[in-house]
Amino acid sequence: MKRIIELLAPVGNFKTLHAAVTAGADAVYFGIKSFNMRDSATNFTISELSKVRKYCNSGKKKVKMYLTLNTIIYDNELKKLEEVVKKIKGKVDAVICWDLSVISLCRKYKIPFHISTQASVSNSKAAKHYKDLGAERVVLAREVSLKQIKEISKVIDTEIFGHGAMCVSISGRCFMSQFQHNRSANRGQCTHPCRRSYVVKDMEGNELKLENNKVMSAKDLCTLPFIEKIKSSGIVSLKIEGRMREPEYVFNVISVYRKALDKKLSKKEVDDSLVKLSEVYNRDFSSGFFLGLPTPDDFTNSENSSSTKTKRFVGKVTNYWKKSGVAAVRLNAGTLKVGDEVIITGENTFISTKIPSIEINHKNVPSFSKGEIAGIKLPLCRKNDEVYKVIVR
Repeated sequence: MKRIIELLAPVGNFKTLHAAVTAGADAVYFGIKSFNMRDSATNFTISELSKVRKYCNSGKKKVKMYLTLNTIIYDNELKKLEEVVKKIKGKVDAVICWDLSVISLCRKYKIPFHISTQASVSNSKAAKHYKDLGAERVVLAREVSLKQIKEISKVIDTEIFGHGAMCVSISGRCFMSQFQHNRSANRGQCTHPCRRSYVVKDMEGNELKLENNKVMSAKDLCTLPFIEKIKSSGIVSLKIEGRMREPEYVFNVISVYRKALDKKLSKKEVDDSLVKLSEVYNRDFSSGFFLGLPTPDDFTNSENSSSTKTKRFVGKVTNYWKKSGVAAVRLNAGTLKVGDEVIITGENTFISTKIPSIEINHKNVPSFSKGEIAGIKLPLCRKNDEVYKVIVR
């Protein structure tokens, strides 16, 4: 009997939470405004966790909530850390951590915990050690192969990253950002200097021209082409990276992997899904360490995103009439025309669609521009939801 694999989505705010749940995530992981590896994300407050829970329980299935407390911890933070752990008891399904101070507090307050990839667990002995400490699950190091995953999964429930950014440093434990900008990657403040272009100079000023001057910038991980191997690897959870990403990234990626986990995709479906993944933020795709050691081909030529589409803010929803399914949209910039692809986002909204028709003063028109208000047939959206025009690069 095949094991059901949890699809775990990244969430940085209520907009991405809505996108993740709408797309079919089984669980979400997120940080609060302390002790997490995405310090620059909006994150949630402890007081908002009840609201997150209410939303996660509002659909046909209950979506699990995992809280990241996965930075390094200093002595002067231990008191604050314990206050946080006490307050989140009963509000989340598990804590993702690796520092022994957090582990000991989770044990003390009887909170389930998963071992973060920051612990770099890459063998069965280490997995057994954390299981003996009381861990329910281990998020494996990104540097393990499918063969190694199968062995470790015999010891404890395992989770792996299946899609998203890769770090050139072992399990992301890098010091470049700290040295260059006094912002530690191990405190969730990475400025990603590894993704920039570099030249090599000797002491006399002679330069070497490199074929690819992004010598430390790895391509994004993508397991979709070999997802059937992933499904038979013994894991219990497939995690998507991206707590700093936009709602459309979360929606696209979760939608693709939801379909891939639920059924065996045909070659055409895989190819079509890869096109879908390339539409949102990416720096080209790699199989990481799953199928063997990375090669020079696994380093990107892209300094920023290679996405085939981008979005531009154009306006807001000013009203919505449920009975007719029509939204009033005021444009603050640019022009929208029939057939344009748009994204509408809000705290409780994520819509990706093409404009079927536009009406002004009860008359159909082909387009409308900045300063005008028009009626557009749309799925349920809400006043003040933001409207973005999708642009092909």
